[in-house]
Amino acid sequence: MLQLHNFFRSGSSHRLRIALNLKGLDYQYLAVSLGKQEHLSVAYKALNPQGLVPTLVDGDSVLTQSPAIIEWLEERYPTPPLLPASPEDRARVRALAALVGCDIHPINNRRVLEYLRNTLGCDDAAVNAWCATWINAGFEALEALLAADSHRGEFCFGNSPTMADVYLVPQVESARRFKVDLAPYPHIQGVDQACGRLSTFQKAAPAAQPDAA
Repeated sequence: MLQLHNFFRSGSSHRLRIALNLKGLDYQYLAVSLGKQEHLSVAYKALNPQGLVPTLVDGDSVLTQSPAIIEWLEERYPTPPLLPASPEDRARVRALAALVGCDIHPINNRRVLEYLRNTLGCDDAAVNAWCATWINAGFEALEALLAADSHRGEFCFGNSPTMADVYLVPQVESARRFKVDLAPYPHIQGVDQACGRLSTFQKAAPAAQPDAA
C-alpha cells in the first residue's frame, strides 16, 4: 500500500490527499507533526532531505514535491484523469494549478510565515496581511480566468474535477484560515462548493484527518 507522510493542515498535503482520493487509491496515513518539528527529525530527513511534507512512498520509490507526485499519479494511474485530453486544455489546467502552486502557496507556507514571525518580528495581524496580499493577487487573476471560460461547468475546467481543483480547494481553505474575504470571488467560491459536495474532497479536508484533533 502507498504510504503518505503528511500533515493535516499542510496545503500541499491536502492537495495530494485529494488527488489520491480522486484516483480511488488506498494509502496509509502517516502523520508528521510540523508543530512538534517531526519533519526536521533525523529519521524523516533521511526519507525527505528537504524536511518538507508530503512524501509518498511506493515500495522502494520515495516521491517528494506534491506537483511531481500528482503528475506521477496521473501517469501511473491515468483513470480517472486529472487532466483533459487536448494539449491546449491540459496546458490551461496546468496553468490554473500553477497559479496556486507556484505563485500563491510558496510565499505563504509555514517556513516563510515562521521567518516573518520569528526573525522579522511580525505579529499575527501583519502575517495575516502578508498572506491576504498574495492570496488576493492570485485569486483576482484566477477569478478572471474562470469568469472568461464560457464553456466551464461547476469546476475549474469542464464538468469534473481536474488538477486545477486539486490545487484550488486547499488554497481556499488557507484563505479562510488567514481571514481573507472571499466575497469578491464568486466563481472560486462556486468551485469550492461544488468540490465540497464530493466525498473525495470531504475525506481529504484537514478537519477530517486523524491528526487534526
